[in-house]
Amino acid sequence: MAFLPISQEDARERGWDYVDFVYVSGDAYVDHPSFGVAIISRVLEAKGYRVAILPQPDCGNPEEFRQFGKPRLAYLITAGNIDSMVAHYTAAKKKRSEDAFSPGGKPGRRPDRATVVYSRLCRQAYPDVPIILGGLEASLRRFANYDYWDDEVKPSILIESGADILSYGMGEYSMTEIAERLNAGEEVSSITDVRGTCIAVPVEEYVPSSVAECPSYEQVCASKREYAVSCRIEQDEQDAVHGRKVIQRHGDRILVQNPPMRPITTEDFDWVYELPYERTYHPVYEAQGGVPAIKEVAFSIIHNRGCFGACAFCSLAFHQGRQVSTRSIDSVVREAEMLTHKPGFKGYIHDVGGPTANFRIHSCKKQEKAGMCRGGRRCLAPEPCPALQVDHSEFLEMLRRVRALPGVKKVFVRSGIRFDYMILEKDPEVMRELVEFHVSGQLKVAPEHCSTQVLDKMGKPHFEVYKRFAKKFYHITEEVGKKQYLVPYLMSSHPGSTVNDAIELSLFLKKEHLHPEQVQDFYPTPGTISTCIFYTGLDPYTLEKVYVPRTPQEKALQRALLQYFRPENHDIVEQALIRAGRTDLIGNSPDCLIRPSAKYRQAAQSAAGGAKSGRNAKGSKGSSRPGNNSAKTKRSPIRNVHKKKGK
Repeated sequence: MAFLPISQEDARERGWDYVDFVYVSGDAYVDHPSFGVAIISRVLEAKGYRVAILPQPDCGNPEEFRQFGKPRLAYLITAGNIDSMVAHYTAAKKKRSEDAFSPGGKPGRRPDRATVVYSRLCRQAYPDVPIILGGLEASLRRFANYDYWDDEVKPSILIESGADILSYGMGEYSMTEIAERLNAGEEVSSITDVRGTCIAVPVEEYVPSSVAECPSYEQVCASKREYAVSCRIEQDEQDAVHGRKVIQRHGDRILVQNPPMRPITTEDFDWVYELPYERTYHPVYEAQGGVPAIKEVAFSIIHNRGCFGACAFCSLAFHQGRQVSTRSIDSVVREAEMLTHKPGFKGYIHDVGGPTANFRIHSCKKQEKAGMCRGGRRCLAPEPCPALQVDHSEFLEMLRRVRALPGVKKVFVRSGIRFDYMILEKDPEVMRELVEFHVSGQLKVAPEHCSTQVLDKMGKPHFEVYKRFAKKFYHITEEVGKKQYLVPYLMSSHPGSTVNDAIELSLFLKKEHLHPEQVQDFYPTPGTISTCIFYTGLDPYTLEKVYVPRTPQEKALQRALLQYFRPENHDIVEQALIRAGRTDLIGNSPDCLIRPSAKYRQAAQSAAGGAKSGRNAKGSKGSSRPGNNSAKTKRSPIRNVHKKKGK
């Protein structure tokens, strides 16, 4: 099966004189099931529709949006696999030098806020053609949302873009239903009840019903408390079983979110992932160096969706949902066997995973009938729920069958596991086989921090859980005679984290002789609970105040502390320790984080000299006056620390 058309010439070669859908994307065209455009376009193709792909169009040339002629049914629009602003800017709001989803990794091939820009250009091209939004950017910005880059609350992206329908979450079912109804001749304005979609209607046309109403756009702009209230409602209703219709007023229009689409069935999941993907980028990009994003997924397999871990800083719960869906083991094995015949395959399956690699079952038995718990309750944090089911038997069987295939040398799990779930497994063979057969020298895990108060705000388990897991991992590693390591993902400057919390984490790193090469500074991306806390300074579930490190200066201090060992970070770490009153960690002893700089030593000596002068003045000329108090206040903090240590 060939790639779908990306030009008028491609369409003519197929004998097409029209297309049903033009799919506009901020990414280069990669026909692989790790890319949303590939999945939706292949699903629609399998249903009998003609889909043309318009990847990374030149927004300075509106004619590009007309090159396929007038789409018979609709324009489909996505910013790409990630939010366009995240693709362009770092957490420090600096321009990125690379874009893995663009040819040759070169940035600048999509506009900022691509979904809005593309939608307006499509409307300009053919004003009467329906416009359907999808993808992560649209999904996470479906309600009024805080925009980190402009530092303001923006309206729903559906209203801002002027599109007709927004498909949120995983869109196979919703897009199929929309396509069928449009194809049957139904006007887009009457397609108002599809699960997993949002629409916007004039206030006077809205028919009141049993809904959950968020504070309005105007209210959340004016009040951070109302923004936090809105966030909680949005999160609590994100459930396919008990989730209600949610509305949010925007001036003279009302955003209406229909309840989430039901999770994909195993049968349909298998079907979607076994469609005839080319599994690589379009050959038009070859001369430009290809599309770098394919490297990580070319020989990887996705076996699940959804994540009941529901970390506060992660968008998965708000996009894919917390209920886990899985492919059958047979389907995964068929895909693995197919990969062994692909050009470039050298015997290694790089990953068998998904959002969380070791989730294969529902977190508890009541989910199918009652849905996921409301009110910010989590399955794993701060402690495992008593109703939690722990069973890795399917996960283990899947890995065993894949690694037994002819031509497969190694099968790795690189997308990350939930160590707090793995450590609860009673069957010792699960972790033993994971460590012995499926770790490529390093296993990625995400403790994120060690401070209890920070972990609570993150929705992560307390640090003792990670310590237990690490101890078990290294014990098994030694038993099987391998040299393997844990690679802990760490995050600085998350809401709730102070400089003292960052110091606590740096001390742990020093104790464990860990030198993380990468540290993620908290990034306030749309649609997450942590971003709500960052903007409002309030926990949306308690409305209690939360400390938030916001200034670039403090964020730099916390980030540097986690890489205190780097010479280029020395001065800023020293500054952080002085600011926190932890000068006991500046010195030459093994317990110190850094050695004192010449400037620091000079200041300490100067302060010590002033203190000595004050003591001499106290006894001179037989004076009986109290000592020089001003000299005492200048006494070097290092001197005080040395006293405590008996030096």
